[in-house]
Amino acid sequence: MAQIPFGDLPDHGRLWVFPSDRTLSDREAEIVMGTVNSFLDTWAAHGVPLRCAAELRENQFLLIGVDIDFELPSGCSIDSLVNQLRNVSTDIGVSVVDHTPVWYRDGAEIHAVSRVEFREMAEAGTVTSTTKVFDCSLTTVHQLRDGHLERPASASWHGRVFFRDRMTA
Repeated sequence: MAQIPFGDLPDHGRLWVFPSDRTLSDREAEIVMGTVNSFLDTWAAHGVPLRCAAELRENQFLLIGVDIDFELPSGCSIDSLVNQLRNVSTDIGVSVVDHTPVWYRDGAEIHAVSRVEFREMAEAGTVTSTTKVFDCSLTTVHQLRDGHLERPASASWHGRVFFRDRMTA
């Protein structure tokens, strides 16, 4: 079996964050994780099994990691993962492969809005540089473990893009 516990991935392991456009119900989360786990059990690059792991956070952020010390994922293997995620997404009526929205926390709730809408909210002061945002562009397990998935907008690319004129150096 190629799958390992997420905690066993090395810090330098490759990471993908697949955000859902809404919080999954417990049943939807079971369907997604069942499909993902079945897929990862046989995931391979050029016939070589990938040592990999999956985790779902907040029933909204699917994390897939690969231990690159054993085998590097190929373009074709990554495409097959994305296609599998598109299929299960279609089955349950969510999107988990669109990285264009901005995900942010408002109290206990997580929202996904367009970048245009987030910019308008920033200009109106509805969200600020201290608003917690989710950075779905992480590429290493270390970044995840270091707390970079959810942090204040000022500490991520969101600050540079949406609050550049309102942040102090």
